[in-house]
Amino acid sequence: MVWVIIMPEDYYQKQEARIERFRELAEKNTVKAESLFNRAHQMAEVIPFGQPILVGHYSEKSDRSYRNRIQNTWERAAETAKKADYYKSRALSADSNRAISSDAPDAVDLLKEKLSKCVKFQEHAKTVNKICRKKCSDEEKIKLLIESGLKESTAKNCIIPDELGRIGVPSYALTNNNGNMKRIKDRIALLEKQKNDITTEITIGDVTITDSVEDNRIMITFPGMPDEGIRNKLKSDGFRWSPSNNAWQAFRTAKWKIPYIIKALTAMPAYVNPSSYLCEVS
Repeated sequence: MVWVIIMPEDYYQKQEARIERFRELAEKNTVKAESLFNRAHQMAEVIPFGQPILVGHYSEKSDRSYRNRIQNTWERAAETAKKADYYKSRALSADSNRAISSDAPDAVDLLKEKLSKCVKFQEHAKTVNKICRKKCSDEEKIKLLIESGLKESTAKNCIIPDELGRIGVPSYALTNNNGNMKRIKDRIALLEKQKNDITTEITIGDVTITDSVEDNRIMITFPGMPDEGIRNKLKSDGFRWSPSNNAWQAFRTAKWKIPYIIKALTAMPAYVNPSSYLCEVS
């Protein structure tokens, strides 16, 4: 086995490149769809409006073929337009995604900021509930709630019982927020533990297993298509084929499976089918 250290790439640079790629594909397919729609329209204009196929006429065969070509062009245009919409959606989703990815270089700072907001919400919610339960007039409660930081309209709503007779911040909101705080703390602890990790590679013959820190993936590359037994093993372990990386990959949470994967590969002498080196995995 050979271990190789790989320097990480700029995460946000890769993210922007991914969004830009989706936008380019959306634009490319939009232009292509418009071209196909125009071509189909021009082809259809050749046929006089309402002109039927002349059955038995010498032109029947060529006319049917031409009309089929028009139909095929319309279908290709519609399919390409769908593809353009798909990439537009992917670009919009990637651009508006505010989830904190574990492989972002500032993930820990972002998570700590998010945790701080959750803590402030928890503390403020408890203060709000304490005020709502005070034995004083509604006017006094509203005044105290506004002083705590609530808007007047929100303060007024807080003292109005819901359908279950509850006032203030419902207990389920506090429970959910407390659960979120625990999950965030766990993620921070895990990321801080992994912050000194570096991307490494293990080579077994012609097979490379990469623990990619920057991609947050375990990637396995073969010189060709692995046989069915290994593909099934990889799928059962949560690995999926990535055409962009030309590798079978899973999240780094699957790192503990690497020793078992190595054992499985070394136990199979013909772990790669030589006749399919140039095949693509679908």
